[in-house]
Amino acid sequence: MTDLPPTGARPYATRRRALQTLAAGAAGAVAPALRAQPGAAAAGQRAPLQIVGPWEISGLAPAASGYVFTRLQIAETLVDADDEGTLLPGLAQRFEASADGRTWRFALRPGARFHDGTAVQARAVVRCLEDARRPPSLLSTAPIQAIEAEDETTVRVRLSTPHAALPALLAHSSTLVLAPSSYGTDGAVRSIVGSGPYRITTLAAPQRVETAAFDGHGGPRPAVGRVAYLAAGRSETRALMAEAGQADLAYGLDPASVVRLRRRARVRVESVTLPRSVAIKINAGMPALRDPRVRRALSLCIDRAGIARALLRDPGLAATQLFPPTLRAWHAPAIEPLAHDPGAAARLLAEAGWRRGAGGLQDAQGEPLRLSLRTFPDRPELPLIATALQAQWREAGIAVRVDVGNSGDIPLGHRDGSLQLALIARNYATTPDPTSTLAQDFGPGGGDWGAMGWSDARVAQALAALLAGGLDAGRAAALRLQVVQALQAELPVIPVAWYRQAVAVSARLDGVHLDPLERSYRLTAMGWRA
Repeated sequence: MTDLPPTGARPYATRRRALQTLAAGAAGAVAPALRAQPGAAAAGQRAPLQIVGPWEISGLAPAASGYVFTRLQIAETLVDADDEGTLLPGLAQRFEASADGRTWRFALRPGARFHDGTAVQARAVVRCLEDARRPPSLLSTAPIQAIEAEDETTVRVRLSTPHAALPALLAHSSTLVLAPSSYGTDGAVRSIVGSGPYRITTLAAPQRVETAAFDGHGGPRPAVGRVAYLAAGRSETRALMAEAGQADLAYGLDPASVVRLRRRARVRVESVTLPRSVAIKINAGMPALRDPRVRRALSLCIDRAGIARALLRDPGLAATQLFPPTLRAWHAPAIEPLAHDPGAAARLLAEAGWRRGAGGLQDAQGEPLRLSLRTFPDRPELPLIATALQAQWREAGIAVRVDVGNSGDIPLGHRDGSLQLALIARNYATTPDPTSTLAQDFGPGGGDWGAMGWSDARVAQALAALLAGGLDAGRAAALRLQVVQALQAELPVIPVAWYRQAVAVSARLDGVHLDPLERSYRLTAMGWRA
């Protein structure tokens, strides 16, 4: 794949002016509170720290949009984690397992209070965790017998079998803890009353939330007293808002905007490599895709280096295996890397019974190999990569239609069986320990964002043993390698690229440290430059 040709100056300028108008409209019409209030400077108040990102608030239930509220430090989970995934105290100041590994106790932080002034008590935590157990949540995969309030400050979780990954599951945003006043009489979440260092002052779903520092959280008051978040769908809009000073932090930038913003003195671009991979989810239950030779051929057609260079503007992001080097325990440097070899792809397809006809590939019965690929624009690079894949597969005689829709179309297609291919960006560290996510994706029944129509008993057994814990380091490493090798050979999902998060940062902001696990914006560590 060759680099993309440069865009002509006049069309680019016209498009850019249109996007600037759109950005101004987004900041003005959708979120007027992002601008300083009249008289704020005179009163000694700063405008809010302004964040713009692609993620809408799709609902108040933690399973739907909990990650928005944990990133904004509005709500807390029992367990936290550092950059390396090491577990840390969260709302629970300490946690420990019984000698047999079947009972865990979580002692709540003394003096913790919700934003409505009420004390954080164990029974409130129990209610939230019971909600978080509803399938297909990650917590539902744990062998939980009961979640109980041992006393006002201790939560006890009883398991049917040992499950060493339980604390990591309780760091997932779907397990965030809300005050009883958050719930309506019907049991549904009606408001977000958390216990984090920021409380909500305005919530206008699906696009806007504003917060102020919560004095009852304890510890030093944050230097950033107010925060506003705006969801804006177009990556170009988010970049232009940062460039125009309408956003202090702009997430979800496309590669072209990153290149342009790096030239602007008033904006700096920070980046961090994430434990996220761009991959193709395969319906391996389809007759045309059931043969692993066909899946390997699809992979061999992909010019990952060209995609990384031309579309992502970063050659180092070409994925040679599913897990990036940032997932050190799961990345296998010695494994044979995925390659680009159209000739080998053609030979595998021929072995699998596909012959090149006038209209493309056909099987022994004369049926053409035509597939559909679903993706979504929330990650701006995905539609671009999908178009490149379509062209590369076309050269091999494989006709693929690209459908760009909502991200929710992919799990729906998994469940109703209509999905054929999907280009996704999967975060394998949604909990600090990736094992639970992998068990959800590659267990016996597959997963919404993982395998479809494919299972491997050895993979399932290895993941189950890792989740149970009690293994020495050598045995655990061997089981992880077994999983990696099986996924590389069978390709129930086909890796395309690894992922780097780029964020535009205003020159007026200091102390920005990006979270490689995407758990928090780390607002309390930020401050204003003099």
